[in-house]
Amino acid sequence: MTSLRSSLPGGAASPTSGKELDKMRNYLVSGISRELAGAPPQSDEALEETLKQLFQKGLAQIKVPLTHSVQMHLYQQVKDEVLGLGPMQILLNDPDVNEVMVNGPKSVYVEKKGKLVKTNVTFRDNDHVVTIIDRIISPLGRHINAENPTVDARLMDGSRVNAVIPPVAIDGASITIRKFSKEKLGIDDLIGFGSVSPQMAEFMQACVGARLNIVISGGTGSGKTTLLNITSSFIPHDERIVTIEDAAELQLQQDHVVRLETKPPNVEGKGHVSIRDLVKNSLRMRPDRVVIGEVRGGEALDMLQAMNTGHDGSLTTLHANTPRDALSRLETMSLMSGIDMPLKVIREQIASAVDLIIQQSRLRDGSRKVTQITEVLGMEGETIVMTDLFKFEQTSISEQGKVIGEHRPTGMRPMFGSRLEAAGFKLGADIFSTGLAAQPRVSRGSRRRR
Repeated sequence: MTSLRSSLPGGAASPTSGKELDKMRNYLVSGISRELAGAPPQSDEALEETLKQLFQKGLAQIKVPLTHSVQMHLYQQVKDEVLGLGPMQILLNDPDVNEVMVNGPKSVYVEKKGKLVKTNVTFRDNDHVVTIIDRIISPLGRHINAENPTVDARLMDGSRVNAVIPPVAIDGASITIRKFSKEKLGIDDLIGFGSVSPQMAEFMQACVGARLNIVISGGTGSGKTTLLNITSSFIPHDERIVTIEDAAELQLQQDHVVRLETKPPNVEGKGHVSIRDLVKNSLRMRPDRVVIGEVRGGEALDMLQAMNTGHDGSLTTLHANTPRDALSRLETMSLMSGIDMPLKVIREQIASAVDLIIQQSRLRDGSRKVTQITEVLGMEGETIVMTDLFKFEQTSISEQGKVIGEHRPTGMRPMFGSRLEAAGFKLGADIFSTGLAAQPRVSRGSRRRR
């Protein structure tokens, strides 16, 4: 490493400003990166030990006195830059941060405890952000450039990454990282968080056990994947499960699980494997259950047909704000399959295939709750008939901005109650009771009986 001392004010003075420390960090990062580039592959532990040695060697060459605390701070920055994801690493290490959003080099936000917060983290410039993007995607064989300015990837720990660069990203390269939760939440955690009531939890467990086809609906960041993880934990351990995802996030606890993940095209535009390709292939793998991380396009029709041809108990998520919107999304995505089918036929497919829609929402205070559990009953004319079984009713907002409310049953019992009982789930009447006198039942459409 060449000497940096002469470039610091006064030659030997201890740096006191952020700019001077930044200059030292950049010098150390540059020199250490060059030396590591020519080193043989090492284990993580050995690599960090080598980094420490090179860091001390660099400090000795600089010959600028630094306090121990400044040295430790500088070492952590160098380590993050050389072995981690640069300025973002401190945010990724924070257990309270759920999502990191880089909106250009000087604007970095996080979602922390359900709220969006701007941080004081910055990058040197746009090239610095692009360097970090390349560091993420290069080991995965992905590429990003002006011709292909967007990319989806995941970190080694499973965190989901989306990156966009100019000319598409007008204000500079953008990175969005949805952190992978190392803590496996269970249904008791959701009850403790107030996301569901004990009655709803018991009902959902029975529905999964009885092999109902369930769609989890919700907006971006509402907690759909977390809820899918938890509901899938109710699948018996003696069943064969095939999971299909764009980026592997599901943490199924069963032993007999086959995990499938999409593959992007290579630089020549070949080799693409889509969700739809995997859905079709999964049906040849003798699955007892098919769990699709998220349906976004024409694969929705393949999923519906699978549900209607003996693959009961399937689970998936989709983006929608209400259960009724979820049905409309399924219609639209089925039309994207390229198969020319009348809308009424598609609706009949949906009404026959989907038994239950669980609506997951992120409320204004950042909390995530199941706000509706809705049964799909069948068709009446050309309309799909639904009924709410449980709803979250907001009553007020506290002085601290916390949403106050409670989960309530609507008083309606599901038409598939006999299926739950046949599967060994005898739910008490109190689960669906509102405490009021029973209301008369009305005709609720027809649907396929399994």
